[in-house]
Amino acid sequence: MERIYLDNAATSFPKPPEVAEAVSRFMTSCGANTGRGSYRSAEEAEELVYGTRAMINDLFSGDHPRNVVFSSGITMSLNQLLYGILKSGDHILVSSFEHNAVMRPLTLLKEKRNVSFSLIPCNEEGLIERGTVEQSCLPLLKPETRAVMINHAGNVFGNIQPLEEIGRFCRKYGLLFFADTAQSAGVLEFDMQKMNLDALAFTGHKGLLGPQGIGGLVLRQRAAEMISPLIAGGTGSQSDLEEMPAFLPDRLEAGTLNLPGIAGLSVALSFLDKTGISKIRAHEQALTRIFLKELSPLAEKGLLRIPGPASVDARVGVVSVVTPGIDEALAAALLNERYGIEVRVGLHCAPRAHQAMGTFPGGTIRFSFGCFTKEEEVRLAAKALGEILTQPLE
Repeated sequence: MERIYLDNAATSFPKPPEVAEAVSRFMTSCGANTGRGSYRSAEEAEELVYGTRAMINDLFSGDHPRNVVFSSGITMSLNQLLYGILKSGDHILVSSFEHNAVMRPLTLLKEKRNVSFSLIPCNEEGLIERGTVEQSCLPLLKPETRAVMINHAGNVFGNIQPLEEIGRFCRKYGLLFFADTAQSAGVLEFDMQKMNLDALAFTGHKGLLGPQGIGGLVLRQRAAEMISPLIAGGTGSQSDLEEMPAFLPDRLEAGTLNLPGIAGLSVALSFLDKTGISKIRAHEQALTRIFLKELSPLAEKGLLRIPGPASVDARVGVVSVVTPGIDEALAAALLNERYGIEVRVGLHCAPRAHQAMGTFPGGTIRFSFGCFTKEEEVRLAAKALGEILTQPLE
């Protein structure tokens, strides 16, 4: 039985072949650390890291490559951002669809620093409606409100939030504006300056098509000047001091970077640049449109429900379904056992999203498409789900 991987919202697979080649090549041909040596291989590592910073900065239209800070992934980056900027008594607005990578740090900050948060309301499709951002957010503002954090594209329902309009609101009212791009980086076009974003967190292993274990922050100048380190340690720079260096990226990059991961991410970014993000977006939209159309008869019969945006323009390639007649975990297991289809089931580390859409605590079966997903795989997945829902269990 052939494997059909439809869990790209968790991590993209397969990767471009050159990603694994770059990781292997770094480990076998270079292998040196950065900031710790003046020999040739160390200089090659430095060039790799700076070049990748520059590519990330260009991808998101940031201020400068030095404001690209690498980490182990987006969870670490979000913690760095929230702990590094929010102070005691601060208040922040978040969407109703934030991942636990945001909600758990905020919950700890509430306990430790008395940081509070309010949820921006969304419509029945999970969207902060265009044209209503100020109307939705203004009543939530307090004198201590400091920032707005938005999950750009939901990891459960794929809902895309209007960053540009939210950014205008933040600028009007003097608020910092942060974005979680876990599901949108590499799939949607970005311009931090046009969106008025002060900071975004990214991960390398989803839409950016790189390896696991690499991610980071991109900071505009205002946030770059404010943020303090979450962890401290060696950087290879200003080693005579026992304080962290004041300059970026060293201020936020204690310890050894994941250089094999950066090597893989670098070639993945080159692949994205050559392929074109708009082409990848169109491909994933086409797959989503086909999948929703194939599932429509099942929804009309009441065999499943498809929460989230009705329009593919309002979502990334993520479709979650609820199956009233059969336990979602059982249906997902049958998809794998009978058809080799790999999907994710449950709450997807985003209980707030499920609460907002009425799918808590049961969760959903999530199908998520990627750059290398084929049309026939999507059609087979829809057919397989239909067979499981309409035929008695053996």
